[in-house]
Amino acid sequence: MGIGRARSPEKRNTLLFVGISSISGFGGTALNVVAGVWVLDLSGSSSLAALTGLFLFAPTLLGPALGALVDKLPGRRLIVWTHLLTAMAVLSLLGVRTDAQVWLVYAVMLGYGTSVVLVDAAENALLPAALPPGALGAVNGLRTSAQEGVKLVAPLIGAGLFAWQGGYPVAALAAGALTLAAGLYTLLRIRPRLPLPTQRTAEPGPVGPDRPAEPEPTRRGARRRGWRPRGPAGLAFLLGHPELRGSVLIGSVTIAMSGLTTAAVYAVVTEDLDQPAAFVGVLSSGQGAGSLLGGLIVGRLLRISVPVGALGAVLFALGTLGRVIPWSPAAVACSVMVGIGLPWTLVAAVTAVQSRTPDTLLGRVSGSANTLLFAPVAIATPAGAVLVLPDHHLPLLVAAVLCLGIALLAFRSTRRAPARAPGPRDYRTRQPSRPTGPVQ
Repeated sequence: MGIGRARSPEKRNTLLFVGISSISGFGGTALNVVAGVWVLDLSGSSSLAALTGLFLFAPTLLGPALGALVDKLPGRRLIVWTHLLTAMAVLSLLGVRTDAQVWLVYAVMLGYGTSVVLVDAAENALLPAALPPGALGAVNGLRTSAQEGVKLVAPLIGAGLFAWQGGYPVAALAAGALTLAAGLYTLLRIRPRLPLPTQRTAEPGPVGPDRPAEPEPTRRGARRRGWRPRGPAGLAFLLGHPELRGSVLIGSVTIAMSGLTTAAVYAVVTEDLDQPAAFVGVLSSGQGAGSLLGGLIVGRLLRISVPVGALGAVLFALGTLGRVIPWSPAAVACSVMVGIGLPWTLVAAVTAVQSRTPDTLLGRVSGSANTLLFAPVAIATPAGAVLVLPDHHLPLLVAAVLCLGIALLAFRSTRRAPARAPGPRDYRTRQPSRPTGPVQ
C-alpha cells in the first residue's frame, strides 16, 4: 500500500509529461505543415513557402542564450507563460487575409521556433526535478513515441482543416493545444532543487590525516575546481564531460545526416524504385512506425547513454545504406530501421544532459545541446541536395560512413575514459524519489 502511494507521483508526472508531448506535438505539427501551405496559397511562391521552415529552425542558434535565461528563472512558470504568450501570438494569424500579410506568418513561426527552443531547455531542467534519475530514459522514450505517433495523423488533420476553412482553424487548434499544455504543466509535482555538494573547505587547516595535502592543480583540474557558471559555461561543461560530449556528438551527426539524405530519398523513390514521388509518404509512415517502436523500448536499454546512442547511429547507418537496394519492400524496412535508430540518438543525448548536469547549469547545457543537435541539419540538407547531382547514392554512402565512424569513435572514447567520481546529479540517487510537492 505504502509503495503504491510512493510511486503514484512518479506515475502521475509520467502521464502528464507524455500527455503534454502528445498535445504540444499535435498542435505544433499541424501548424508547421499548414504554415508553408498557407504562404504558398497566399503568394503562389514555393520559395516563400519554404522560408517558413527557415524561420522555425533559426532560433535553434540561440540555444545557449535562451538556456542561460532558463537557469535564471523558475522553470515551470517560464514554461507556462511561454506557452500562453505563444498561443496569443499564434492567434494573431486569424488576421491574415492577403499576401501582403505573409510577414505575419513568418513572425509567428519565428516566435514559435523560439518558444520551442526555450521550452525544450526548460523541460530538460524540469524533468529531473519531477522524476527519479532511473526513470528519465524511459520517460524520454515514451515522450518520443508520443510525438512521433501524433505526426502520423496531425499533418492529415491540419491539411484537411486548411482545405475546409483555410489556416484559421489550424491556428485556433495550435493555440488551444498550447493553452491546454500550459494547464497540464501546473499539475506536475516538482521536488525542490537540491544543493550540490560543495568541495570547498570552510577554513584551510594544517595538512594531516583529516586534511591530506592537495596535489598541485593541473590546468585541467584547476578549470574544474574553478568552474564558474558564466559566459559559455554550459557549452564548456558539455564539451568537458566525456559522456555528454559523446552522446550529443552522436545525435548531432546522425540528425544532420537525416537532412543530408533527404534529396537522395526522393531520387531513390523516383529513379531506383520507379515509384511516384508520393511514395515518399509511405517511407515516412514506415519511419514513423519505427520511431514509435524505438521510443517504447529505448528506456529499457538506456543504462549508459553513449552505447545506446551509438547503437542508434549504427541502425541509422544500416537503414540508410540499405536504401540503395532497388526494391520497394526493402526501402520500407530500411525506413523502419532508420525510424528506430534516429530517436535513440536523440533520447540518449537528452537523457545524458538531464542526468549528468548540475541544476545551476541545466538550462545552459540543454540550450547548447539543442543547438549542437539541430543546427547542423540546416547546413546538411542543402549539402545533400548538391551531392545528389553527380550520383544520388552518394549522400547515402557519406551518411552511412559518417554515422558508423562516429559510433566507433564514441565506443573507443568511453573505453579509454578513466573511472570518474559520482556525477553532479548522481547524488540524487541517495535522495527520496518521491516529489514533495509543487514549489514553483
